[in-house]
Amino acid sequence: MTEEDWYLVAAFQAQCSEQNLLRCWGCTRLTPRDLSRLLAHAQSWIGLGADERPVALVCAGPVSREPGVFDLGLQVVDHRQRQGIGIALARQAARHARTRGAHTLSAFMQASNGPMLRLLDRLGPTSHTRDGPYVEVRLALDTLAPDPGTAPP
Repeated sequence: MTEEDWYLVAAFQAQCSEQNLLRCWGCTRLTPRDLSRLLAHAQSWIGLGADERPVALVCAGPVSREPGVFDLGLQVVDHRQRQGIGIALARQAARHARTRGAHTLSAFMQASNGPMLRLLDRLGPTSHTRDGPYVEVRLALDTLAPDPGTAPP
């Protein structure tokens, strides 16, 4: 990751509420060390808006090291949520996972993260496993719902 990338991550986090960061990542700030560890096992993208400001961060990869499972981390800045950015990036992450041989997309989050739970349910049939205040959501990639923005073949 370049110095410019770190700047973009910092600019992204500055636009997110602590509640949003905590709900998505389990902490109120992603440190360079956290992100470096994540990047060692996952592909990450920073989504930029029309003004070139960062609006989203998505990571997908075999973080849990479970064969065939790609873990998903996804966050959209507070003021750009509910605009279709998250679902578009989740679909991109699912395609990325599938092309690398994954059969399942998994996300671990606070059970109170309603927006992310609804987003994942929109991608296709999911299974939820609750562990105290957390939940793991799994989506079989062969059941991925078609993107309504694309025409059928």
